[in-house]
Amino acid sequence: MIQIPIIHIADAVAQELLACQIRKVGLLGTKYTMTQDFYKQRLIDRGIDVITPDAADIDIVNDIIFHELCVGNIREESRREFQVVIDNLKAKGAHGVILGCTEIGLLIHQTDSSLPVFDTTVIHAKQAVELALEV
Repeated sequence: MIQIPIIHIADAVAQELLACQIRKVGLLGTKYTMTQDFYKQRLIDRGIDVITPDAADIDIVNDIIFHELCVGNIREESRREFQVVIDNLKAKGAHGVILGCTEIGLLIHQTDSSLPVFDTTVIHAKQAVELALEV
């Protein structure tokens, strides 16, 4: 039996979104993260509407993650493609964007986005530190 607390990354992100009064958010990540419910449903259960890119943008994001970011290739052209995807999410009504894959933070920073950025890696790590300091 595990005796340590577990922090689900989507729960940590949901808490941060709600603290920032974001109730409609775009989700970027791997194709699986964007299309399956294991991540999205945890946000929806907390009252947050989740918007995902259209099929073509999902493929662009997924390809950049696996063929570039995962191998340490950071390209300005790919940053511009992500910016278009983020702008498309904004046009669909998103008030923020979740960087739902650890590698996306290598490419996209707040200064690159027309929406507030929620980097799951940073949020998850901060919540773990806060929990550790409470003990």
